[in-house]
Amino acid sequence: MRRTGEPMTLSLPPFTRAVLWLIGINTGIFLLMLVLERVAPIAVYWVKDYWELVPTDVVRHGMVWQLVTYSVLHEGIWQLLGNMFGLWMFGSAFEQAWGTRRFLELYWIGVVGAAITTVALAYTHILGRPDGGTVGASGGVFAILIAFGMLFGDQEIMMIPFPFLIKAKYFVGILIVLTLALAMAGGGNVAYVAHMGGLFFGWLYVRRGPKAALVNVNLSEQYYGVRNSYYRWKRRRAARKFEVYMKQHDRQVHFDEHGNYIPPDDDARKGNGGGKSGWVN
Repeated sequence: MRRTGEPMTLSLPPFTRAVLWLIGINTGIFLLMLVLERVAPIAVYWVKDYWELVPTDVVRHGMVWQLVTYSVLHEGIWQLLGNMFGLWMFGSAFEQAWGTRRFLELYWIGVVGAAITTVALAYTHILGRPDGGTVGASGGVFAILIAFGMLFGDQEIMMIPFPFLIKAKYFVGILIVLTLALAMAGGGNVAYVAHMGGLFFGWLYVRRGPKAALVNVNLSEQYYGVRNSYYRWKRRRAARKFEVYMKQHDRQVHFDEHGNYIPPDDDARKGNGGGKSGWVN
């Protein structure tokens, strides 16, 4: 970063290591999807079905990987170019200042935080809807953007090709206001709710540190732990009902405390003195 008070231009920043890798991964997957559209269209549908973020898939079907995988998919070339341009322009400065590890922490916390925000607000039926799909790296990019504004807010930036200077904090503030306004207005096909989530988690990371920023992620993990316990309870209850049903038909079946089926063995009930049978587990 400049120390002399000279304006910082965002014309040709360096390609730092993590920024270059993220741009390469996102661009490579985008190009691969274009190729698959021509040679194997069914594969494209499969990837979108399993990788894009759909709140009902996450909540009802446990497809939690979508909280990350949606970020490497892009709907079109302009979405990809916009996200990668923002990642390059602002991410490089952050990675140089705070290092690669903390840059990646910020980026992925923004991605996951944006996904959690999208899922949570979709079920309010106010912003978004539970069956709507979301793709793109905007959550991570907006987390980087607000971090840049917080850390380098007084730095003047020149947005080439526009011939004027603006402080970074004002530039970020304008983007935040626009994002909020577009989110409340519907925003068309753009996932402005994810932008809001990325902004919030990026702010939380810089303000409180990575541990605090991960609190909501941990709460999400606790939610899925409770959800999995519920399904295990349902399995145990179904097992008990099946035992009763089979007993009514003069058949004996047994399940353990987790609802797992216990294969029969040649015990004393079968009259062979408790000798072992041929079952192997």
